[in-house]
Amino acid sequence: MIPYTVWSEAGGVGKTTFTATLARAHTNRGQKVLAIDMDPQDGGLTHHFGLDDHKSDAEADNLVLHMIGRPRGEFDDLIRTSEGIDVIPSHNTLGNLTDLLSKAAELEEDTHPDPDYTFEKETQLRRVLVDADVPSTYDTIIIDPPASEGQHLYNAVYATSNLLIPFEPSPKGERSIQGLRNVVNGLETELGNIDVGVIGAVPNKLKGTNINQKYLDALEDESLPIAPISIGERGSMLGDAWDNQVSIYELAENDEYRDLRDYEQPTLEKFDELVEYITGQFTEVPA
Repeated sequence: MIPYTVWSEAGGVGKTTFTATLARAHTNRGQKVLAIDMDPQDGGLTHHFGLDDHKSDAEADNLVLHMIGRPRGEFDDLIRTSEGIDVIPSHNTLGNLTDLLSKAAELEEDTHPDPDYTFEKETQLRRVLVDADVPSTYDTIIIDPPASEGQHLYNAVYATSNLLIPFEPSPKGERSIQGLRNVVNGLETELGNIDVGVIGAVPNKLKGTNINQKYLDALEDESLPIAPISIGERGSMLGDAWDNQVSIYELAENDEYRDLRDYEQPTLEKFDELVEYITGQFTEVPA
């Protein structure tokens, strides 16, 4: 299984676009993919795939209710499908995740027969996924949490144990570079000293300028692996995919949206290469 969380400490570096595109690229390789939107804000992965029609429905079952042990239905009923990708959409209840997990912890610990029992808030997403046999059902699990630290990110990282970090090598993306290794180490400590694997930091919106190179050099100083694939600036292509609530692959394959421009084709190939690289990190090498 290939589990990872797409995350960057800085917002606006293409995290959600990466998640949507990578999910489709994995699917194109014949992998069965589950993408989980853990971001409570509007306009995330759920919107990207046009699945936000139940986001504000207070009566709808949602992932948070399963995480606090109060589901209103079966786990499988949470899953929606778009472009062959199984997606667990975001729900407004995610905005209260931290408080709800704290209340669940208090209740469980007060009523548990073992006085030493501890409800581990950071492990609840993993518990839900394991109980639903997700690791044996899917080839790839990708989680898209918010940029800020907290229970959304902690649960995502604990569930996958791996990070893919898109970053923009520019002054705008500087926050996603500085101290990144310390942030990863801090996550490991916060989650009980688990090992968090960094699959790679992926340069995004690359323009090949001297400024880009300056921040690429800064990332090397953080002692984090840099993925051997970088993604160029393709604002028009990504914007059109977002507006039509499809992946860039669907945009390219369906002329109902628009014709793919010649210079945009390499972007699809780059994401194909990136997924090949990611898959390779989880492939056992024969002895």
